[in-house]
Amino acid sequence: MTKESTYTANLPDADGIYHYTAEEDQIWSELYQRQMTLLADKACREYLDGVKTLGLKPEKVPQLRDVNRRLNETTGFGVQGVPALIPPSRFYELLSQGKFPLATFLRRREHIDYIEEPDIFHEVFGHCPLLTNQSYANFVRRFGEKAVGLGKGYSWHLFRIFWFTVEFGLINTPQGRRCFGAGIVSSPNETRAAMEGKACEFRPFDLMTALRTPYRIDIVQPIYYVIDSFSQLESIIEEDIGARINEAKALGDFPPAFEAKAS
Repeated sequence: MTKESTYTANLPDADGIYHYTAEEDQIWSELYQRQMTLLADKACREYLDGVKTLGLKPEKVPQLRDVNRRLNETTGFGVQGVPALIPPSRFYELLSQGKFPLATFLRRREHIDYIEEPDIFHEVFGHCPLLTNQSYANFVRRFGEKAVGLGKGYSWHLFRIFWFTVEFGLINTPQGRRCFGAGIVSSPNETRAAMEGKACEFRPFDLMTALRTPYRIDIVQPIYYVIDSFSQLESIIEEDIGARINEAKALGDFPPAFEAKAS
C-alpha cells in the first residue's frame, strides 16, 4: 500500500461514467471468460451467484455506479473508486463505512496474467461478488470497524486476517473445498494452485494460527486457510481481536513457508 503505482487512476466524467478503450474492454472480456470457465467447478456457489447478482458480463468493463447500486440493493454494501494505492488507514475507514475501495484502472496486456497491484478486474470480479452475501459483507464491514478502532499498531497483523480470508480464503462445501478469496478467483495460476496443486498446505482457519503466519504478496501462496461457513467469519471478527493480536505478537511468527524476497 506504500509502493508507487505504475498505473494512473481512471477518473469519471461529470455523469459518473468511467470511460474505457476498446482494448481495455477486450482485456476485460478475455480475463472474465477465462476465469468464469476455470471457476465453474472451483469457486463456491455464493461467489458464482454473486457474479450473476451483480450482472457482470464479458463484453465491457463494468461501471462502478452499477456495481454500487446492485450491492446496495442486496446487502447494503457499496463501492468507492480510489487511486490504485491508498494508505491502510483510509482502506480500513472505507470498509468500516460499508464501502469497498476499488481501483479504477485496468491492467495492460503485458500484465494480463499477473499484476502485483489491484486493478478493476481484481477488485470487481474478485471482491465484489461475495459482497452480495450478507454474512460475508457483515464480516468485511466489522473488520474495517475493528481496524479503525485498534489503530496503526495492529494494522500489520490485522491484514493477515484479511489476507487469509478475503484475499486467499477457501471454504468447505457439500461439493468439497471451494475458493472464494479475491486473489484466487481473479488469478488463473492461483486458482489452479489452490484447487489442483499438491505443493501447498491447507489448514482449518484458526485465528491465532493465521495471525502468526507470514505471507508474501508476489508468489503463489504456499498456505491456504479453510473456513466452514461465512457465518464463521462473522463470529471470528467479534472476538477480542486486539487481545488476540497482542498474544500473537508475544508468541511470535511461525517460520515462513517461503524464501525471503530478494532485495
